[in-house]
Amino acid sequence: MVRMIAIYKTPTNREFFDKHYFETHIPLAKTLPGLIRYEVAKGGIMSTTGHNDVYCIGTLYFESLAAIKIAFASEQGKACAVDRRILAPHDHDVQIYIFDSIEV
Repeated sequence: MVRMIAIYKTPTNREFFDKHYFETHIPLAKTLPGLIRYEVAKGGIMSTTGHNDVYCIGTLYFESLAAIKIAFASEQGKACAVDRRILAPHDHDVQIYIFDSIEV
């Protein structure tokens, strides 16, 4: 299973972020072709490495790397990328990782 995680830094306007993220961004992302599951961690996020600026983490699940490539090449995927700029206007406002994992 392939995952994409988006780690958002604490926004300047938390109320705006929450409203837009939960009412606009997540519903848009849920239309991505091939999306299996979408999880959000918000509040109670602790870092063992001293990072204290993490506000929210979104995790999206897809069947394969091919599936996630198709999803983000779609119109919905392009719209999600544009909409993400509303939540995190600068690349340093968010860290995004895409990875396949194996059970060990």
